[in-house]
Amino acid sequence: MSNVIEYKGYVGTVEFSPEDMVFYGKVQGIRSLISYEGANAVDLVEDFHVAVDNYLESCEKHGTKPETAFKGTLNVRLGADTHRRAAIYAMAHDQSLNSFIDLAVREKLATYNVSKNSD
Repeated sequence: MSNVIEYKGYVGTVEFSPEDMVFYGKVQGIRSLISYEGANAVDLVEDFHVAVDNYLESCEKHGTKPETAFKGTLNVRLGADTHRRAAIYAMAHDQSLNSFIDLAVREKLATYNVSKNSD
């Protein structure tokens, strides 16, 4: 079972509470709290879709721009030695550190089944 669900560009978690016997989750990567729950997987996904749709409708009604996650900018903390080694590697291969890290992440993700939108 996957621990994430996606809808209209929003990614949400999938959790289970054995005490309450309910599935629940929240949208990740934005400041607004969008949560959802369901008695089973079908109900969870349905409530996730409703929660995202309600959020988007509320933004439209109030004239606010919906938050989006994964804008393409990311601060990465590396250890000093890793940072130095990556920078030297990138320079030696006539790359920016940014392009080196982007390529390294893409290579790693090529072996992992994550949905891909056009870049």
